[in-house]
Amino acid sequence: MNGNTLSIIKVPLGWLRKMYDWTIHWSKTKNAPYALFGIAFIESSFFPIPPDVLLIAMVVAERKKWLINAVICTFGSVLGALLGYLIGRGLFETAGKLIVDTYHLEAVVAVIGRKYQENAFLTIFTAAFTPIPYKAITITAGLFKISLPILIIASIIGRAGRFFLVAGALRIFGEKVQNSIEKYFDIFSIVFIILLAGGFLLLKYAFK
Repeated sequence: MNGNTLSIIKVPLGWLRKMYDWTIHWSKTKNAPYALFGIAFIESSFFPIPPDVLLIAMVVAERKKWLINAVICTFGSVLGALLGYLIGRGLFETAGKLIVDTYHLEAVVAVIGRKYQENAFLTIFTAAFTPIPYKAITITAGLFKISLPILIIASIIGRAGRFFLVAGALRIFGEKVQNSIEKYFDIFSIVFIILLAGGFLLLKYAFK
């Protein structure tokens, strides 16, 4: 793992914990479905916490609604991709650069730009399904003027695959997963960061 890869995963665990707690509190409100849609939407362009966190809590609370919650999460995330695309296409010098600099995504953007030339569909799908920062994909898709239908189709397949897998697993395993996340949050955060780095390396080397 090189220095550029390490630079994209420097996330203070205390700050991550605060964002996690803020996100998870929505699962205990009547506005949970709207919050899930909103968080999935903004995560696609600038919000740091993946919507999986709230999706997990909601499915644990009401397992019978796992399917509809996965649909809401997918729909919000794909619509949010259009905002990220717009930022990259027309606002990269202002909002786009601010987001990239905030999350140390400079190396990711450089890699994604090269990968788009090789296989834009596979690049978008890989990031949509894995822990690679999806916002980096949506913003750079606009920056490099990737076909909008390719972005939408690859995002639907990747995001739906990820969120339906998460919700389906929670439908089966239920509350044990949520309790484990709460109890071992720091460990899960470190694992997530490792997966993030692994996803970045997959994007960098998988389809050479």
